Amino acid sequence: MSASAKTSLPSTSMSNTNIDAAGFTKLGKQLPLLADILAQAVQELGLTLSQTQQRTLLLYLDQLLLWNKAYNLTAITDPVEALIKHVIDCLAIIPYLPQGSLLDIGTGAGLPAVIIAICQPERSCTALDSNQKKIRFIKQISSELGLSNVQPIAARIEAHETTYEVVTSRAFASLTDFVEVAQPRLANGGRLYAMKGKTPTNDELQVLEEKWQIKTIILDVPRLHDSRHLIELSAKND
Repeated sequence: MSASAKTSLPSTSMSNTNIDAAGFTKLGKQLPLLADILAQAVQELGLTLSQTQQRTLLLYLDQLLLWNKAYNLTAITDPVEALIKHVIDCLAIIPYLPQGSLLDIGTGAGLPAVIIAICQPERSCTALDSNQKKIRFIKQISSELGLSNVQPIAARIEAHETTYEVVTSRAFASLTDFVEVAQPRLANGGRLYAMKGKTPTNDELQVLEEKWQIKTIILDVPRLHDSRHLIELSAKND
């Protein structure tokens, strides 16, 4: 486990989380610890998730690690580190997202689209990526977990025509590139959300400030010691 995702045993107040081990393949004996870390993070983030939803998040993590070698889904193989850096990292943005249909561009293994769909079953989530293997994984896991609100699409964003109230991305290196490809898919009054480690450069922000209202949100991701930011953009002419 890397230094940026160090973990300790959860407090005893959260140590009674009971997760049925049936259906888990990769998490094994670490399941009770992972369940406690997740439950504590959910509490710290102020989210209201049922035990069934938390179990579903852990099942997603289990399948992510199980199919990782075949589908090349993540470079992180340690379950605790993957829980923190993938699942909990994505959970941290949920309190800031407005209602409405969601498109996740460059979703990879479904991060954050599948995580959001598990937590907000009333929201329609489209997971878009040009990588066929990763979309195949999302289709499989969505079926296994009963996620009827996930629509996996294997395509480049330029070939996708539907518009959405919320457009997210966790994969784009450049904020300006994300805005360029996401803007045509944004419904009137909608908002873009870019998950970033470090804050964008002043040069990037200056390029966008003429047309976009930009808000930088500092995220406090439980147990993650790396910096995390969520960049919210809304068009000034809406």
